[in-house]
Amino acid sequence: MEWLINLFVEQSALQAVIILSLITAIGLGLGKIHICGISLGVTFVFFTGILAGHLGLAIDPQMLSYAESFGLVLFVYSLGLQVGPGFFSSFQRGGYRQNLLGLGVIFLGTIMAVVLSMTTPISLPDMVGILCGATTNTPALGAAQQTLKQLGEPTSGAALSCAVTYPLGVVGVIFAIVVIRKFFVRPSDMQEHEHDDSNHTYIATFQIHNPAIFNKSIQDIAQVGYPKFVISRLWREGTVSIPTSEKILKENDRILVITTEKDAPTLTILFGEQEKRDWNKEDIDWNAIDSKLISKHIIVTRPEINGKKLGSLRLRNTYGINISRVLRSGVQLLATPGLVLQLGDRLTVVGEAAAIQNVEKVLGNTVKTLKDPNLASIFIGIILGLIVGSIPIAIPGISSPVKLGLAGGPIVIGILIGAYGPRLHLVTYTTRSANLMLRGIGLSLYLACLGLDAGAHFFETVMRPEGALWVGIGFLITFIPVVIMALVSLRLCKMDFGNTCGMLCGSMANPMALNYANDIIPGDEPSVSYATVYPLGMFTRVIIAQLVLMLFL
Repeated sequence: MEWLINLFVEQSALQAVIILSLITAIGLGLGKIHICGISLGVTFVFFTGILAGHLGLAIDPQMLSYAESFGLVLFVYSLGLQVGPGFFSSFQRGGYRQNLLGLGVIFLGTIMAVVLSMTTPISLPDMVGILCGATTNTPALGAAQQTLKQLGEPTSGAALSCAVTYPLGVVGVIFAIVVIRKFFVRPSDMQEHEHDDSNHTYIATFQIHNPAIFNKSIQDIAQVGYPKFVISRLWREGTVSIPTSEKILKENDRILVITTEKDAPTLTILFGEQEKRDWNKEDIDWNAIDSKLISKHIIVTRPEINGKKLGSLRLRNTYGINISRVLRSGVQLLATPGLVLQLGDRLTVVGEAAAIQNVEKVLGNTVKTLKDPNLASIFIGIILGLIVGSIPIAIPGISSPVKLGLAGGPIVIGILIGAYGPRLHLVTYTTRSANLMLRGIGLSLYLACLGLDAGAHFFETVMRPEGALWVGIGFLITFIPVVIMALVSLRLCKMDFGNTCGMLCGSMANPMALNYANDIIPGDEPSVSYATVYPLGMFTRVIIAQLVLMLFL
């Protein structure tokens, strides 16, 4: 039995793999337990590592450092790839307001942390760890640790203070939502307010009664400057057809148009009359509308199409078909000529069966090819991220150059590649399951190492007055900014409670609180708002954690 005991206590590469795998497996298992409807999920790996460290388990310091760094890089880069496609579009129209409110939560918490570090005996590195724990943001902790290493400061204090304040950071946001709903929310705040969504398509039928567009081509009408629209079908004298851009519109023509809901009244003025039929129900059998045309979903799987504009393919005029909508990462996009296609896009194609078969050959529609992850592009992106993270950036007033580090560099490159990679014809597509797998492995590895490193002194710190002070300050940093910005959102910005909760959860990077908000609020407003705020919030916290240490340490 001695050989079995040595596998766990004798430091080696094999022992490191076994210990980290054991911590991860136990933590993920415990993370499925719900207490009062709340589950810590993968975060339980962190606390399992703490317990293992407290019990005396340890691995070689160099292996611990390598596994922790590699896990962090893998997690933040995969996260950047996921949020990249929607990162910059989140600033469009209504999204900028939610992001500004989310930044308000972040900056209020950061200012509180800096002021408290100056007025309490808590050191700045420990206070940054408290800030990361209070906002449940492990990538920011990783960035802070990298900055502390650059400055030659110990990193264990930041990890320990983060571990102490993390649990109450999770619960604190939920408690704040409960308090806000109990004391500040009015009945009108529970109603969903209309908001602009440039990605949400709307289908309507119009009849041509405007003499100004009689005998004009669709191309000429589209160039007038009206909102973007796509004409999917045209009915004339009992015959349905797919109109090309050269098609001439005549009086009493009936057209099926895909646009956005807010633009429908404007198009009514343009075309003449909007019919009352609702074409936006999910149960509509499009193939039963007419006997000549069929509607089919085709997935872009040919790498040659990646990064090309839809209009450059000239599919409508060449094959006599129409592409009405594009589904990308669960979001409906309007199929305008300027839309840049990406691998994995699902196009709704309308036309004759033979023509659609020809379009399939152009676009691919071979789902099997998408199941193979593009590992080369992932590792190339990681390399670029590490290079960018190592670039010294001179900032006036700071003695040492600032580096984005292992957390900042990869997440920046991940966002940029996710957003603009297809425009450069880079094949960056990964299936959702593959992305979740990479993120899960990276985050689990990072949290296991982080907990193992902090566990040796965790419980003795919690039992000291210093630990109680950390917990109290962490709760204040969690609770006060959330309540203040909730009131600003509800009263000054007139946002509904669902969007407010999603904004708060996204700015705090707290999916557990989002689950609670989804349980108490009908509709998907919290989730949509969370997805809008989360990318910028995550990126901002990573950068701020580094800047605070550079400026004030």
